[in-house]
Amino acid sequence: MNNQEILDKIAYNVSRGNINVEYPGHNHRLEGQPGVVELMRTALDQKIDPKKIIVKALSKPMEEVTEKFESDTYLAPHILISAKCVGDAMDMLAPHLKKAGVKQAKFVIATVKGDLHETGPLFVGMMLKGGGLETINLGYDVSASQIVKTVKNQKAAYVGLSASFTPAKGEIKRVISTLKANGIRDEVKVLIGGSATSAQFAEQIGADAYCKSAFQIIDVLKSLDNWSGFAGTNLN
Repeated sequence: MNNQEILDKIAYNVSRGNINVEYPGHNHRLEGQPGVVELMRTALDQKIDPKKIIVKALSKPMEEVTEKFESDTYLAPHILISAKCVGDAMDMLAPHLKKAGVKQAKFVIATVKGDLHETGPLFVGMMLKGGGLETINLGYDVSASQIVKTVKNQKAAYVGLSASFTPAKGEIKRVISTLKANGIRDEVKVLIGGSATSAQFAEQIGADAYCKSAFQIIDVLKSLDNWSGFAGTNLN
């Protein structure tokens, strides 16, 4: 296969959720055929430019899958498995991107202290990884001090805070005030979500955005910044 054929095949398999030869995603006709993982190995062996892989073979099909989900052509499992394909591909590309000087934006995720729900943030993490961001999931029942410490140490560009219990909303406010106290509030975008939160609450506490659904996360990020490429990184 030439380079373009490999890129086209990776893109096709991302759109069909075909992770590897053992997992055909939502198209059983692909069972037993090379998936994203095997095709990525071929692409790297042939020294295809990592940036070209991202733009041509990962970003474009992921956007198409998202559009199909939004139009009700695809269901939630479809978009999640495609995100998984892209996430696995990004893991394989990570050392090559580092060598090429491409930096992935970092996103810290946490369910705040006083709340034990983690399903939503797990889905958010999959979508973010599928969007090419480096994700750091702190789990659930996480204190404001721990969240801010991680944001500061990791130099994260984003932090996503989830609360499904109303009493936990106070901890979200505490995270923002702690970011301010540490002098880094202006350096990080704060996104909130979870059934206890709302767009009104986000505005009230000075968060940068509210995300109603895990599947909206990439579109919300694009609305926040001048999105200059996959993962907010300039790949031109």
